[in-house]
Amino acid sequence: QVQLVESGGGLVQAGGSLRLSCAASERTFSTYNLGWFRQAPGKEREFVSAITWSGQTAYYADSVKGRFTISRDNAKNTGSLQMNSLKPEDTAVYYCALGVGAGSERRYAYWGQGTQVTVSS
Repeated sequence: QVQLVESGGGLVQAGGSLRLSCAASERTFSTYNLGWFRQAPGKEREFVSAITWSGQTAYYADSVKGRFTISRDNAKNTGSLQMNSLKPEDTAVYYCALGVGAGSERRYAYWGQGTQVTVSS
């Protein structure tokens, strides 16, 4: 059972940046796609970004394209989500997940506990 721990969330002003990290407990991290999802208050969880197990292909939701960058380091069993030009509508709990999919959360088997990102206007 892979365990995931997110970190790096916090409070930032609009236009600012944050870098989220996701640490996995097992080396099998490198065999899964890594995804980031978020859930704002009163809304359903939504896809943010994903990267294939090899790191060769990245996917982004239209709402974050050009502002967020996903990456991974399989040697360290870690992944990151660099978030720039943050907007108040980016406020949410952010989750990292491991699975075989890209944008569909149903294809992710392992989830972290989430980290809060709050963007003030």
